[in-house]
Amino acid sequence: MTPSPGEVTQLLVDWGNGDKAALDRLTPLVHEELHKLAHRHMRLERPNHTLQTTALVNEAYVRLLTSEICTGKIVRTSSRSLQS
Repeated sequence: MTPSPGEVTQLLVDWGNGDKAALDRLTPLVHEELHKLAHRHMRLERPNHTLQTTALVNEAYVRLLTSEICTGKIVRTSSRSLQS
């Protein structure tokens, strides 16, 4: 089930207030949305391209994690998520 924008916003607010469980619920939602966007983008590529959807998702996720918006807060907790 896809959460409503209000639910995602609340998770962001809760995470911003220090609720680590909110980040645990938010991370798979962000990953799923990135995967949907990447899949749509990849359908527009030429048939013989070499980039895989998962590689595009991983690249976007890493860029998100290292962006100025997220550095310091998400990087510490997300590194554990990437290891599991």
